[in-house]
Amino acid sequence: MKKFVKLTTTLALVALLGACQQNGESARKNASEIQKENTVQNANTKASMGEGKTQYPLTIKTWGSDGSELETVYTKSPEKVLAVYQGSIETLLALGLEDRIVAASGLDNAVPENQKAGFSKLNYLTEFAPSLEKATSLEPDMIFSWGSLFGEKTLGNAKDWVDKKVNIYVNSNTRRVKDGEKRISTLENEYTDILNIGKIFDVQSKAEAIVKDMQDTIKKVIDKTKDMKEKPSVLVLENEKDAFRNYGSNTLGGDMVTKLGGQLKNADVAKLGKEDLIAANPDVIFVVYMPYEGDDAEKVKQENLDKILKDESLASLNAIKNKRVVPIFLSEMYASATRTKDGIISFAKGLYPSIDLGMDK
Repeated sequence: MKKFVKLTTTLALVALLGACQQNGESARKNASEIQKENTVQNANTKASMGEGKTQYPLTIKTWGSDGSELETVYTKSPEKVLAVYQGSIETLLALGLEDRIVAASGLDNAVPENQKAGFSKLNYLTEFAPSLEKATSLEPDMIFSWGSLFGEKTLGNAKDWVDKKVNIYVNSNTRRVKDGEKRISTLENEYTDILNIGKIFDVQSKAEAIVKDMQDTIKKVIDKTKDMKEKPSVLVLENEKDAFRNYGSNTLGGDMVTKLGGQLKNADVAKLGKEDLIAANPDVIFVVYMPYEGDDAEKVKQENLDKILKDESLASLNAIKNKRVVPIFLSEMYASATRTKDGIISFAKGLYPSIDLGMDK
């Protein structure tokens, strides 16, 4: 995630010109167009909702270790799930499935307050990422995790598990990308994952309620901001050693901003320097931060904000002058699972601080 290819000056100029052209096109979208896009995606999601009780055998498509589509078949609701990484654990807890988890691992942060009772019942492993040997010893009938975990040094090959009649499910926004393929992470993928887990465990109504709440939150923001003549221009940035990672149109964070009506600057550029920030001069800058277990969360957040706020070379930016540099928690906008609503609200409040959205996480 942190590795980028250094571009030549000529290529950087071409990318910047292309991004500017796209930003101009994006800026011409009005609220009705954004609403139309959201409606189409919501309709696609709703097509898989409202199916009632799960009928087994159930076929679900997920992703293999190489990023290829992988078909899995459930003859019944899983009873011994190995859940690894934040979103996997929290999705199961949100659906009331703690009694189906044989073991869990890989938390970067504590689970939400309303999930702590369920989490206290789990067998939480000391290994952040279990080995193939450890996972095998647990005898799971399903493994729910990120695509990056299914490799030689961790859980092993995804298809090998399926061939052994152990189903796997990979968060769609974390699947491995094949050579030459561009990763595209979307809200729709997060919705689909939650709905699929609902089907697998025959708790569809709970899953549908979670997804509908997310969709309704976006609709509420669009409705309340539909009369705005100009929507804010935005950059979503993560501090790196010598530049900033830019969460553009192909990322989940970028998709959230777009669905809420924000206009992404440099939408197709993965890495930006200070000169790029000055040239883009967005109305709002969201600064990504990620405290880990044991970190002082407020300190981590402020340190990341200060890398922009206290940089004298960036003092001319409108976002700084107008006090619109806003923190955004990585777990709310990267493979966010059931934290997706939190990310939507965080972005909405940063985009439209003068509008009473009436929202709480």
